[in-house]
Amino acid sequence: MTVQTGAKILIKKYFNYLRMNITRENIDDLNAVIRMTIEKSDYEQRVNDVLKNYQKKANMPGFRPGKVPAGLIRKMYGTAALVDEINKLVSENLSGYITDNKLDILGEPLPSESQNTIDFDTQENFEFAFDIALTPQLDIKLSKREKVPYYSIQVTDEMLDSQVKSMTGRFGQNEIVEAVSDKSLVKGSFVQVDESGAEVEGGITTDDAVMSVAIVKDDAEKVKLIGAKVGDQVVFDPMKAFPNATEISYLLKISREEAEKVSGLFRFTINEITEFKDPELNQELFDKLFGPNVVSSEEEMNNKVRENLEKTLAMESDYRFSIDAREKLSAKFEVQLPEAFLKRWLKATNRENKELTEEQLENEMPRFIENLKWQLIKNEVIRSNELKIENSDVLEFAKKSAKVQFMQYGLSNIPDEHIENYAVDMMKDQNQARKFTEGAINDKVMEFIKEAVKLDAKEVTRDEFNKLFDKN
Repeated sequence: MTVQTGAKILIKKYFNYLRMNITRENIDDLNAVIRMTIEKSDYEQRVNDVLKNYQKKANMPGFRPGKVPAGLIRKMYGTAALVDEINKLVSENLSGYITDNKLDILGEPLPSESQNTIDFDTQENFEFAFDIALTPQLDIKLSKREKVPYYSIQVTDEMLDSQVKSMTGRFGQNEIVEAVSDKSLVKGSFVQVDESGAEVEGGITTDDAVMSVAIVKDDAEKVKLIGAKVGDQVVFDPMKAFPNATEISYLLKISREEAEKVSGLFRFTINEITEFKDPELNQELFDKLFGPNVVSSEEEMNNKVRENLEKTLAMESDYRFSIDAREKLSAKFEVQLPEAFLKRWLKATNRENKELTEEQLENEMPRFIENLKWQLIKNEVIRSNELKIENSDVLEFAKKSAKVQFMQYGLSNIPDEHIENYAVDMMKDQNQARKFTEGAINDKVMEFIKEAVKLDAKEVTRDEFNKLFDKN
């Protein structure tokens, strides 16, 4: 039966839950009202049982325990018991009706705007009405006619060298050297001096200062340091040598405000010169980086790093594809939603801000509607193509998340059993488990979409890839 917009067609079928009448009235394709009548015979025995239980436990002055008159108990607790039992009946039967009739609804039922006022003190029969939003029927068919861009990021020699340096650098160390170079870290003491080289009375003095020659911005000042050895004294102008007051504050161990006022010359006495030395590329290092005997040469190391880089970049490419696929399919498949109901529901169920204003609601609605439409499209892709999400899918997503976390700390050779144990441990947290499940579902849908549509493959540089997000 087709329901025309605006028409009110009463579904002439009555469902009896505990002898109660429940009907559904369709307002249009997306909105309906469930009406429920509760008569005295539906709740009377339940209320009586509750009051008898109260009477057995009642302990009131002037009466022996359990001997308080039933009339007094009813007078004191009757209305509260009635309200409580009716609320339970409404909840049980509303849920039962929705389940038994396989109603696919959005959000939750809301007290209807057509609900009549109820007086529990005077009424014996009660009528309740609930507005519901029906999930729109979608027909999502994907084919190679849909073209979605897929961006692969080029792995350049520069990226490879940078990654290798980052990985091996964790095992390097600072070593004492004889003379200062532009890569040196120099330790010593500062004394403020005048043009003649004499110490300024009351001037700034600092012991145990640490200076990186690499960040000296003025070439003339840097030349004064290059080649100097332990015990040498170098006079230079910090304000010329360093890029900002923050560096001078750190160098001279003074406040930023004081650093901004610093001027003139300082004599720097060198006490120690060190330079960072990269580790030797040997089997010991390869084992530390990739595990025992996985890599045995520099060439194999570079190939392994390139392989890991490509896997990491593929994850970024997949993420970008998910954005483009969502945008493409959301535009192609029109999804009508009961926005007036959803606005009411969003306001009624808002937990973060109890006083959600109309302005806040208007600001939230577009994003909420956009996300809901995409969720419905994904749900239909899953349903119509019988995609199954297994526990193993969730575990694999959790393991992938764990690997990403470890890689952020430069740990790329964690054994698979440790990764899995860590993932299983994370899944014990319900919030984490829910996120992993959502992630696994999204991955499954995107894998299907990637196979179903035509990929417009494009190879781009890292900068070009990053610029794709400027519009989002």
